[in-house]
Amino acid sequence: MGDKKETVTKEDLPYIISDVLKSERIEEKIKIVNYSLSVAEGLRSMATVRIKINGKIYEKTASGDGQYDAFMIALWRIYDKLEKEHPILKDYVVTIPPGGKTDALVDCTITWDFKGRAFKTHGLDSDQTVAAIKGTIRMLNIIETIK
Repeated sequence: MGDKKETVTKEDLPYIISDVLKSERIEEKIKIVNYSLSVAEGLRSMATVRIKINGKIYEKTASGDGQYDAFMIALWRIYDKLEKEHPILKDYVVTIPPGGKTDALVDCTITWDFKGRAFKTHGLDSDQTVAAIKGTIRMLNIIETIK
């Protein structure tokens, strides 16, 4: 990200370090318990999402135009049930390092708008959908602190 002159926010830095070092030292109020994603030719993608919010487990399943879309629809169904506000996704960029390595770390940068405040989150993983999910969970924990 530094090579591309990307701005790394102070909110993102601990997560990125945690991803690279593969540690779990960041305390999150909202955590992914697990998820299942599926894609098949000729069928809509499916996602089942189980998250923990302040110690309580919630689960929803949804279909979408892709795995991440299905994940987000399931996630927002949980948020809608809880009457929790959710931000608007404004931009989504996936950066894959040059060189053609299939196991390269992918950086997914998502720009969000929440209550008139724009901010970015990053996810880092060798799978681009997982990178997007990591960035999304970071966003959820950030908006929990915005009053």
